[in-house]
Amino acid sequence: MKCIVLDGKALAAQIASDLASQVASLTNMSNGRVPTLATILVGNDPASATYVRMKLNACAAIGMDSRAIVLSSDTTTVELLEAIDALNGDETVDGILLQHPVPDPIDERACFDRIDIRKDVDGVTSAGFGKMALGMNAFGAATPAGIMRLLGHYGISLRGKHAVVLGRSPILGKPMAAMLTNADATVTLCHSHTPDLGHEVRRADIIVAAVGRPHFVKANWIKDGAVVVDAGYHPGGIGDVEPDGLLSRCAAVTPVPGGVGPMTISTLISQTLEAATRANSK
Repeated sequence: MKCIVLDGKALAAQIASDLASQVASLTNMSNGRVPTLATILVGNDPASATYVRMKLNACAAIGMDSRAIVLSSDTTTVELLEAIDALNGDETVDGILLQHPVPDPIDERACFDRIDIRKDVDGVTSAGFGKMALGMNAFGAATPAGIMRLLGHYGISLRGKHAVVLGRSPILGKPMAAMLTNADATVTLCHSHTPDLGHEVRRADIIVAAVGRPHFVKANWIKDGAVVVDAGYHPGGIGDVEPDGLLSRCAAVTPVPGGVGPMTISTLISQTLEAATRANSK
């Protein structure tokens, strides 16, 4: 069996080339105002800081502006809400990203939901999730939306397939399950209380692993001909799925790194540009 490597890095680079020309065109149409993504980083978590920096670099690479808001780890929920309100009211800001996770005891859900849905380019608000799940027009959570774009680019059929999603995060597992359902897959959403997880995975035509534990999903759980999407990343370039032998017997596999991660950032940037285009059309 010839296995397709779902190369998110290559696809993201291709998309970036298209986005750069779109940013230039929109900037000319809007009297020089450049589409802008605002990021909010609370605390000093090194991994979060790295992710934010990657997103800012991705903006710069296509000519998009960015604004980095950095708040101390002792920031309160009220203070963070005030920062979000300021960005909501700023007409020069098209998209808002609140880097997850925020330090305790901040109410992350309240802060996510304070983001104006028109600027929710990371797809984290409850209202945005609800619209997306119902098949309405809304920005999808960036990682699952990026996965859907990656699968579509490689012509991976979803209709009628049995998809198993491992992990029920509100910004990854749950929206992933909804997007796959909307694409006519039959979806099983697994979590820490799912009995006999291996049995569920063995039934899957499509597996999306988002459990946050290195090599948690065993290679011998995965049936021949399955499509494996590994949304995990751990130090040393390790994913959530044990890769042993998968390239010789699966229909398609995402590499780690270079699979899902680049598509998350690409989707965030694409949705920021879409938000800017909508704002400019008013």
